[in-house]
Amino acid sequence: MIFDPIKVCNLNLHNHFVKSATHEFMAEEDGTPTSRIGDIYEELAKNDVGLIITGFSYVLPGGQSMIYQQGIYDDRFIEPYMKITEMVHRYRSKIVLQIVHGGRQAVVSGEYPVPVAPSEIKDELSGVVPREMTEQEILEVIEAFTKAAIRAKKAGFDGVQLHCAHGFLLSNFISPYTNRRDDRWGGSVENRARIVTEIVRQIKEHAGSDFPILVKLNATDGFQPGSQKAELGITILQVVETAKLLEKAGVCSIEVSGGISEAGEATVRTAINSPAEEAYFREYSKAIKKAVNIPVMLVGGIRSLSVMEYLLEGGFADLVSMGRPFIREPDLILKLKSGEAKKAMCVSCNLCFDPEGVRCNYEFD
Repeated sequence: MIFDPIKVCNLNLHNHFVKSATHEFMAEEDGTPTSRIGDIYEELAKNDVGLIITGFSYVLPGGQSMIYQQGIYDDRFIEPYMKITEMVHRYRSKIVLQIVHGGRQAVVSGEYPVPVAPSEIKDELSGVVPREMTEQEILEVIEAFTKAAIRAKKAGFDGVQLHCAHGFLLSNFISPYTNRRDDRWGGSVENRARIVTEIVRQIKEHAGSDFPILVKLNATDGFQPGSQKAELGITILQVVETAKLLEKAGVCSIEVSGGISEAGEATVRTAINSPAEEAYFREYSKAIKKAVNIPVMLVGGIRSLSVMEYLLEGGFADLVSMGRPFIREPDLILKLKSGEAKKAMCVSCNLCFDPEGVRCNYEFD
């Protein structure tokens, strides 16, 4: 089943494997994507990854959240991205550009001294208090995401993924922990999701109704259950309602993840030492999959072929999404398919997140 073809959006994928977005630390300082990034994606395509989702690309200069992060805020990025999509499309793989605004987790600089967010809720990890966005600024962000999608299409990408997870701007709006507004952008689940559904509407209007729009969605803020922050955060019932709204708006696939930086290791947990510890967002994805009729991807600590098959057969997800394992083994799918391997070598140490360029830095015996 996992090695069989599947249709996602209007894309015919040759298997159920997705390379989830991971920040490569390989762009120029201004966000220009480099050939090093293209080499990574080409290697994945060579090795049979069905769908490749790029590292996050910021849609406005003030929306950058990491050093050496790629951008998509200007037309000058179209040509270097085109070179990358052409490399991938020599093979069977499809490639989608993940687009993002850092929100309250954006880089603080002289030019952008205060990050923006739906509400002025202090980030307890960084100590930064963002500035509450005005109506006009929200509309400008919607326009920026729309223009980013148009550029992605011109560059040859097979679609875009809106990053609505991990504490970045769109997830800031969706979660009641970071969105305390009382206007049309806050309050109800529908209002908190409005910025995303409006982005979807405008992308469809300006980039074409058939251009695939995927979403990476936080199923939880990742705070310790029972804590005050958890009580203020998003619930699975609200997430399911949000997923339904996204489907209705025209999103054609949802990738389920979770956690914000303030919550610690909720997103990329370490020490995944047994099958029972794998796929740690699976119960969330199962609830979402029951509620929508679009393909659901699941990311988070998936390592073993037996677990991957269980997730698909058990109704937890339609596709298996992995980040760290493909950094160590771009040829993982071929190894699993041939029987050479039953699980990924990745030990979930997170040493791969290297500011000099993403790579596996774990020293195996």
